[in-house]
Amino acid sequence: MTTVFNVEYAAKKIIEAFPDSVAVVVKVAVVVNSNSLYQVAEFLKDTSGFEFDYLNNLTAVDYIDYFEVVYNLNSLEHNHSLVLKTRCYDRNRPVVPSVISLWRAADYQEREIYDLMGITFEGHPNLKRLLLWEGFMGHPLRRDYL
Repeated sequence: MTTVFNVEYAAKKIIEAFPDSVAVVVKVAVVVNSNSLYQVAEFLKDTSGFEFDYLNNLTAVDYIDYFEVVYNLNSLEHNHSLVLKTRCYDRNRPVVPSVISLWRAADYQEREIYDLMGITFEGHPNLKRLLLWEGFMGHPLRRDYL
């Protein structure tokens, strides 16, 4: 069974490496500013003791006031997990950096979120609709989709 990594410790180390990158620390996750997401994700993957080398999944949630992108990370070496989140406050053009160069598993998952929620993953090499056809109007998992 995977153990949950200490969220407060992870946040402390992230803040030491990237001041002003952590937006909030909640009981089960570290929420980082979207402009720091890639650097923080790379830090969590490559830093000794963390080594989150496996992206279990990623998804997005529409809270109306903002979108939240949720990354479930695992370390196969240390058998621990961590939830990393970021938020987009612009409903008209939500953008976060792509993590596909860190974890190839992000490829289809970022495309699915782009397709169904309309969040753009900057730097994704093939960001196009995955489930719906090109020309489909809107993003059906958004709360304001009619």
